[in-house]
Amino acid sequence: MNPDSPYIEIAVEVFSMLADMTRVRIVLALRDGELPVGELACRVGKTPTSVSQHLAKLRMARMVTARQEGTRVFYSLQDEHAANLVIQAIYQAEHAIDGDHPPHQRPRR
Repeated sequence: MNPDSPYIEIAVEVFSMLADMTRVRIVLALRDGELPVGELACRVGKTPTSVSQHLAKLRMARMVTARQEGTRVFYSLQDEHAANLVIQAIYQAEHAIDGDHPPHQRPRR
């Protein structure tokens, strides 16, 4: 990847969007499929109002999509990229704390 890529600025915005514990937890909760706001709120330990505000930001960043069914709105990940970034960040955190590489993330030589 070229360090002068025009996508770097957008990549920084993606990292900024994921630099919030609640949004990271929302992304992880949506890995297995769509969920309504109330269920997401329970899973991430926040109020539905708070989760809705985070979901609005994730929608603007095109990381999640919404589907309405009657009066309920169901959210899902736009694609696997945000979840993959979160998972890789967790692997990095494990490495930083544990000091070794998990078998699935051995460094390439």
